[in-house]
Amino acid sequence: MSRRAVLKAAAATAGAAAIPSALKAESRATEPVAPFKLKYAPHFGMFAAHAPDDLDQVRFAADEGFTAWEDNGMPGRGKEFQDKFAKLMQEKGMQMGIFVAHRIDWSNPTLTGGDKAQADAFVSDIKNSTELARRINAKWVTTVVGRSHPGLPVGYQFANVVDTLRRACEVCEPTKMTMVLEPLNWRDHPGMFLSTTDMCYAVVKAVNHPCCKILQDLYHLQIAEGNLIDHMNRAWDEIAYFQLGDNPGRAEPGSGEVNYRNVFRHIHSRGFQGILGMEHGKTQGGKEGERKLIDAYRAADSF
Repeated sequence: MSRRAVLKAAAATAGAAAIPSALKAESRATEPVAPFKLKYAPHFGMFAAHAPDDLDQVRFAADEGFTAWEDNGMPGRGKEFQDKFAKLMQEKGMQMGIFVAHRIDWSNPTLTGGDKAQADAFVSDIKNSTELARRINAKWVTTVVGRSHPGLPVGYQFANVVDTLRRACEVCEPTKMTMVLEPLNWRDHPGMFLSTTDMCYAVVKAVNHPCCKILQDLYHLQIAEGNLIDHMNRAWDEIAYFQLGDNPGRAEPGSGEVNYRNVFRHIHSRGFQGILGMEHGKTQGGKEGERKLIDAYRAADSF
């Protein structure tokens, strides 16, 4: 599942909150379920077979022991839904993860090219997102710096990206909203300026601001570089957020080649208090597939 597909799916479900909930969330839990050791964050649509209504999916997730949520498409959901969502999250004691904070041009260079109009638009989007982050109690927002510029040496591109991110950090400061930069793999997103941990780390170090950190999407990075735990350790001081998905297939832990139980054990051992977004699909549909996904997280979280 590509990021474009995830965003498309999020937009398609944006109106679902207006549908009356004919069925309440179905949970196996007749007694309270122990929360997961780490803050895994599902997204809308992940538990739709058990809970047709979007907000009931949040309730279902809470009943199953999840303590966080994320939604790429939250900016398009409307203030009424956002307010209801924030109230429910507070009631359930859940923490909000990322949403996508700016428009993304997947076809053309943006921040790398040094174009002032593009940089201004990016900074404006980030500023607008600070209000939404405040409303729904979100701390982190996904940030994509875009494609490499074929007509510029890498050093100039690097400088253009850093300059724009520093400007964006200034508008984040009043609310402490944190941009988390995401490297995207070369297979699903060819030509992106950030595709590996080391380059992302270098950019964040150059920006040198607490409102600019790293989002390590372990699906992308397993494809782009592997050696997940070592890269994690090298960049640990700048990592604020993780996203998940096994490879191949971009589905739940245990469906591919990543030993997520070891990865989660390591993240937990380092005292990580942030969120691990479940930005992936399922290997099976229906309620059975949703239960399979939950059981996969229980197995990977049992360390």
